[in-house]
Amino acid sequence: MSILMVTIMTATITIINTGITEGFLERWGKAYLISWPIAFCIIFIFGKRIQTLSQKICSK
Repeated sequence: MSILMVTIMTATITIINTGITEGFLERWGKAYLISWPIAFCIIFIFGKRIQTLSQKICSK
């Protein structure tokens, strides 16, 4: 989950901020390497709680 989320988000934000120009892959790769460990930890720590909350909200 974190790999897919970070891939889509960092690519999108890098394209919006700097465009697909020379050096895009380097900029995107740097953003990816910084973001993925953070996203993984957030999903690992809060994933089950968020899933439970989502189920409660959707079942109403």
